[in-house]
Amino acid sequence: MAMQNDELSKNLLHSQAHIWNNIFSYIKSMSLKCAVQLQIPDIIHRHGSPMLLSELVEALAIKSDRTQSVYRLMRILVHSGFFMKQSISSTRGYDEEEGEGYSLAPPSRLLLKEDPLSLRPFLLAVLDPVLIDPWQNMADWFHNDDVTPFHTTHGGSIWDLAVQEPRLNQFMNDAMASDARLVMSIILKQCTHVFQGLDSIIDVGGGTGTVAKAIAEAFPGISCICFDLPHVVNGLVGSKNLAYVGGDMFEAIPNANAVLLKWILHDWCDEECIKILKNCKESIPSKQNGGKLVIIEMVVEVDKANDELFESQLFIDMCMMTYVTGRERTEKDWAKLFLDAGFNDYKRTPILGARSLIEVYP
Repeated sequence: MAMQNDELSKNLLHSQAHIWNNIFSYIKSMSLKCAVQLQIPDIIHRHGSPMLLSELVEALAIKSDRTQSVYRLMRILVHSGFFMKQSISSTRGYDEEEGEGYSLAPPSRLLLKEDPLSLRPFLLAVLDPVLIDPWQNMADWFHNDDVTPFHTTHGGSIWDLAVQEPRLNQFMNDAMASDARLVMSIILKQCTHVFQGLDSIIDVGGGTGTVAKAIAEAFPGISCICFDLPHVVNGLVGSKNLAYVGGDMFEAIPNANAVLLKWILHDWCDEECIKILKNCKESIPSKQNGGKLVIIEMVVEVDKANDELFESQLFIDMCMMTYVTGRERTEKDWAKLFLDAGFNDYKRTPILGARSLIEVYP
């Protein structure tokens, strides 16, 4: 009986800890946002060597009575794997100070303001109150007739609000551009075959043109078009082999050898995806004449070797339910969409972490 009670207590306390960790998991992201807003990764990077707590507080130009609070902020971020600690000594004036210094862990290098592959804009966008607030209304949304929790909170779609609110439009464009830079840095190293033999390509929903610019610079012989809503591309200036075209992908897409869709289809339900895919099919030649669709999207699958990757896919799927009408899809879901839109074959290359590159042929 004593052993049973012991086991019961152990399970009870384990369950409590599990619930606590999930209740308070937002503290990890909000602590990271605070560090980024304080520019702590940039301060440590500029320092050039591990920083003592006293040096970090001085560089932050905050009151010394916040020192213990900075220590506590850094402690959770060290635990989360964004910073590392090591024993150091530092000469300050005539005294030598010894202690533990903070240095950047690999993930924090992707949060540096000036790093070309920085995900800082993506972090600040996703953790902005505009995108955080809809989560507070999710339970209400399950009981009402609104399209998404975003509609329940803001009275319209994320696309409508982006037209009305320049700040939202700007940080969404910045977030997508930061993600595009990272993804294209890998694709242009490992998947150049995707673009070989093409005369032209159109990036549908291409935002401010980060992907199209990267392709245009890497392949001067390819004519590139960045295609997006007029309010997104108005005023943007192209180059010799890059042009910006405004329009609506649900109505028609300009002709090209290939169409690229990066993180577009997951925003939309199946019916809307089929409309987009059919318009893509109409804008490209047959497979025999080099026509194809290039998709960069998640393919949801349980990865026992990388639970963090699978969890990221589940997180993004919940974002799609909260902000838009879309979802993340399994390979079976993707295959059905391609077939329903009239495509004949596809090839998947899973090289992008949580996402894959999919070539789809008419």
